[in-house]
Amino acid sequence: MSTPDEEPRIVAGRYRLRSVLGSGAMGTVWAAYDEFLQRMVAVKEVRLPPGVAASQADELRERTLREARAIAVLSHPNVIILHDVAREDGDPFVVMELLPSHSLAELLRDHGPLDVEQAAAMADAVAAALEAAHAAGITHRDVKPGNVLISNDGRIKLTDFGIARNVSEATMTRTGMMLGSPAYIAPEVASGRAVTPSADLWGLGATLFAAVEGSPPYDADGDPLETVGKVVHGEVPKPSPGPLSKIIEGLMAKEPRDRISLAEARHRLYPLYTKAAHALFPPELFASPAGQKASDRPDVTDTQVIPAPKAPSPAASSNGGAEKSTELAADPGPLPFMTADRPTVVPQPIQQAQPRRPLASVAITVTAVVLFLVATAGGFVAARTIGGEQISPPPKVDTTLPVAAPPVQLEQRKGETTTLRGQKGSEFTVLLPREWAQFTTQQEGDGLPPSSLIQFVSPRGDQVFSAERFPDYFPKGSIERYLKVLPSNKDFKLVNPPEPLSGQEGLAFTYRTVEWGSGGRGAKPTGQASIGRTTFAQAFRHGTSLWVVSVTVPTTQEAPDGADLSARILPSFTIAD
Repeated sequence: MSTPDEEPRIVAGRYRLRSVLGSGAMGTVWAAYDEFLQRMVAVKEVRLPPGVAASQADELRERTLREARAIAVLSHPNVIILHDVAREDGDPFVVMELLPSHSLAELLRDHGPLDVEQAAAMADAVAAALEAAHAAGITHRDVKPGNVLISNDGRIKLTDFGIARNVSEATMTRTGMMLGSPAYIAPEVASGRAVTPSADLWGLGATLFAAVEGSPPYDADGDPLETVGKVVHGEVPKPSPGPLSKIIEGLMAKEPRDRISLAEARHRLYPLYTKAAHALFPPELFASPAGQKASDRPDVTDTQVIPAPKAPSPAASSNGGAEKSTELAADPGPLPFMTADRPTVVPQPIQQAQPRRPLASVAITVTAVVLFLVATAGGFVAARTIGGEQISPPPKVDTTLPVAAPPVQLEQRKGETTTLRGQKGSEFTVLLPREWAQFTTQQEGDGLPPSSLIQFVSPRGDQVFSAERFPDYFPKGSIERYLKVLPSNKDFKLVNPPEPLSGQEGLAFTYRTVEWGSGGRGAKPTGQASIGRTTFAQAFRHGTSLWVVSVTVPTTQEAPDGADLSARILPSFTIAD
């Protein structure tokens, strides 16, 4: 944060940070000035949450960028618009629309519950935003009053998809760790079951509950683990009788399949408000700055990293279910990049036995073991003899047959590069797997001019197709210059000398890099896991632009799978103009 005597920070060469709008577990949001487009924006400086190991830092930064890029496809009146994604000193920054507003959480804290019309209009707007997100394959996962913004001109928008994810991607969470707001988290998310868009239905119902009741549906005196336990194992709280109670109950059904749809919720909400939102939320609600929480300590409505608790003791387990629940999200599957495999130690309950004399205890144990071995051997011999089989085991026969994996199905995908100044770029087509997710960003630095980068990433994150365009690179630049700047990572190694491309001005080359679990570029922190990655690339001239297209896979997949995949993808790349 800049002090009054310091120059304001500038992110990505254009966003001048001015003041802090808010801060939480996932980062700090700044009011900033976009010096190129000359407008105010909101810039989220992503913070690594407490409890995340250093070896996971790079993974979390990359996941945050991918998730932010995933929501760039959303364009809806009730969704905060994402303008840009940038890196500064290796850290991710998300640039969004700045909406002068108060959050629903602030309005509830400062003015109490909403009336029926206000709550219905708010819930209808959030439901509309979620409909657009779900249509794009995005689950928000953190719908709560703090993420609902209401402005004095009647605009109601859902924000902070910071822990949202495209449902086709693997999650960043580890076993025993969750990201979420305990008071609003869906039971299936808290208990490790499959996460679907239905989790957002629960969040909408819980938000509507808080809007009419003035408090969240679950709150165990600020204890996140106890709150999560109540969400998973407790009864669903009933709202006060009223026009919205059945809608809340329909959205907060314990089982995802039993929840009413967004369309049904909107159908029921629409008749409950007759005024426009700007008339429902009068100016006096926004006349003064929003109040602040009495304590800086996170409460159950804040987004938190919830660690795994200790295993319950036998005594607690037999306490009739009155103890705090410790059931948390299970390991959701493989991570996209480096993972340090660690053995999982499961504490075993200790059975209390009556004391025995040492010699008697040893004698009983030895006798039991001998009897068990004799019975086992005798039963085996008898079974083999009666069945006419030889007692000795048969020779081992290898029944494994080599089975070739079917080739990955490819289909035509489209992309469009844009310049750092927002100018429309060139369109292209390429054959890629359907499930690979597309992300767009702008790059600058590393001794090269600004570029536009389009990436298609496999669901596991281990395979990537990249198309990078450097506009106006020629005639001053050259492909050889690009190759000289490319190995800025000291763990970079060319596999073979570059070869000329057939029929165009360009070079084909393959290189390997090593990525480490933490530390700076090229650093080799002691004891940290690493992964080798192989990139099959082509750099060529098109007009005055330099294009670099590549397929990157783990080095373990380099041959033959990676080489085969690149041989199918790279020749299909075509620039439209």
